[in-house]
Amino acid sequence: MTDYDEEFAPENNASLDDDLVYSCEFCGEMNSVSFDASSFAVARRQQFTEDCAVCCRPNLITLEIDRDGFVSIDAQREYDA
Repeated sequence: MTDYDEEFAPENNASLDDDLVYSCEFCGEMNSVSFDASSFAVARRQQFTEDCAVCCRPNLITLEIDRDGFVSIDAQREYDA
């Protein structure tokens, strides 16, 4: 997993929407993904599919927040294409 280099503290965040950047597992292009920071109040892990903006192939994105408030992002191929 790639660590996101900014501390995330939902209670201190005025805007509850943030963007993270990941590298497409198919073409290597950098993509940004938005997520709802308020949902971390319920679960410490989010997983969803995001299509690459360049090659349109699906990346399985996993976001996790640790106890210290750091967000990590992991991108994997949803399938071999």
